[in-house]
Amino acid sequence: MNFEKNEQQQMIAQMVRDFTEKEIRPNMMVWDRDEEFPVDTMKKMGELGLLGIFIPEAYGGSGFGYFEYATALMELGKVCGGIGLSVAAHNSLCAGHIFYHGSEEQKQRFLPKLARGEFIGAWGLTEPNTGSDAMRMKTTAIKDGNHWVVNGAKNWITHGLSGDVSVVLIRTGELLDSQGITAFIVEKGTPGFSAVKIKDKFGVRASETAELIFDNVRIPQENVLGEVGQGFRQAMQVLDGGRISIAALSCGIARGAFEASVKYAKEREQFGQPIAGFQAIAFKLADMATEIEAAELLTFQAAYRKNKKLSVTREGSFAKYFASEVAVKCGNEAVQIMGGYGYTREYPAEKFLRDAKLLTIGEGTSEIQKLVISRDLIR
Repeated sequence: MNFEKNEQQQMIAQMVRDFTEKEIRPNMMVWDRDEEFPVDTMKKMGELGLLGIFIPEAYGGSGFGYFEYATALMELGKVCGGIGLSVAAHNSLCAGHIFYHGSEEQKQRFLPKLARGEFIGAWGLTEPNTGSDAMRMKTTAIKDGNHWVVNGAKNWITHGLSGDVSVVLIRTGELLDSQGITAFIVEKGTPGFSAVKIKDKFGVRASETAELIFDNVRIPQENVLGEVGQGFRQAMQVLDGGRISIAALSCGIARGAFEASVKYAKEREQFGQPIAGFQAIAFKLADMATEIEAAELLTFQAAYRKNKKLSVTREGSFAKYFASEVAVKCGNEAVQIMGGYGYTREYPAEKFLRDAKLLTIGEGTSEIQKLVISRDLIR
């Protein structure tokens, strides 16, 4: 594996840096304060090709691989974790699920608009009373002629309100049956399908989160993704790849916190010298830098295997678990290094910490990652 960034990675990194400095950094604290999801900014990223990075050009995407995808998320995370999370959810979960498991007709119908940012994508597995225990989901779909009638609710859904297309996992069989869950494409405006915004989140506040409500929603058979009963298997495969994106975003947030800490430590003086000269601070920076490097290596290892179409279940969990915990640690250390200033919104440290915490929860908690890893080790 070559550890040098390839030409495409360098190009994407510079493009994302330019975009974030112009479009995101000047507005991100307002979006964070107001819990505003900037749909127009998302659509601009679609115009740049960032909403279909690994989708082939034949379907309107950029046709890159997971190295480029991870690089883009790392650059976004260095500035705003909320926007990075929205890009990750749109690419890996919604567009990715349709790309890997959809029919040719479904790919032609939805992927070009998702890749160009004309459509915003959502993905729903979690419910109000089932998170990691997904096979106990209560949302059901009952066959009625050429349609499925859906009732229930999904919770903590990124882009649940603004999403034009939602990929939703729904129970079509018996409770606890791994072959009793099916994936459906649900289009915005379908009668009986609505959403309620979840407010007052701790972090990633620029990324929209909502509860999806299904009240006798009729979904046509043509919107079933793959085979009936294969949704759970599909979801696990989608999450394997999605964890790479969360790992990459975690690396970005961690590096953003680290770079802000270095800058502050070199400028802030106490006892007649910059605090970077004190071993207590310098060792914090050394630990942060070392763990970020390790997290990035784990992430690119998983990305390499994904590009090679190899199994990434264990490697994705390695990366997601380690990188997300490193992001929280780096955010916390950034607050500590900046002291009282780090506890205020005038400095970026507290936002890095708030945004990082979600990454140890979403797409499988740290505890679930350890479960996945340990089961793979002793299988």
